[in-house]
Amino acid sequence: MDNNYVFALDVDGVLTDGKFLWDAEGNKAYKEFGPDDADALKILARYMPVVLFSKDGKGYKISESRANHMGFPIYYMDTQERLDFIAKVFGVSNAIYMGDSFMDVPVLKLCKYGIATDTSSPYAKEAADYVTTTGGGNRAVAEACFWIMKNVLKMNSVELITGASLELDNKPCELKTYEMGLYDIRKRNSK
Repeated sequence: MDNNYVFALDVDGVLTDGKFLWDAEGNKAYKEFGPDDADALKILARYMPVVLFSKDGKGYKISESRANHMGFPIYYMDTQERLDFIAKVFGVSNAIYMGDSFMDVPVLKLCKYGIATDTSSPYAKEAADYVTTTGGGNRAVAEACFWIMKNVLKMNSVELITGASLELDNKPCELKTYEMGLYDIRKRNSK
């Protein structure tokens, strides 16, 4: 990694749609995480550290399980603790933060870049440098990852799998070109 950036993001409302499903005993039953976000985070993690945050007391174990499954650290911290942690460990001038709540506004404003989802609080959207076209839990994190690679890291394309590349443009979640090199997926699918 030849840059000093870190991508720090909230879990609930960003990696999830922010809804909580409760059972009759008052327990959080589960959270819904969206498609593509984990894969895009793994690609971005080639270029910078990725850290997750949650302060969801009843649902933290769910978030922790998903973070562990994706291979990223998660910290149980409120907004002020997140800001202090980011400042101390990475420096706010090196941080890209993605949040959705009015509670995330201070972090969105103080970090180098702030990103909000389309379904974020109006206050979070106003504080953000970039607002995704999709909502939390619906590929918003993937879109943010590609925006970071294109606009912060100044990359034109990114390798997906051996020989395949994704050309980054103003529609970061759409495949613009698909170069396969020696391995041609069309041949494989025609059998």
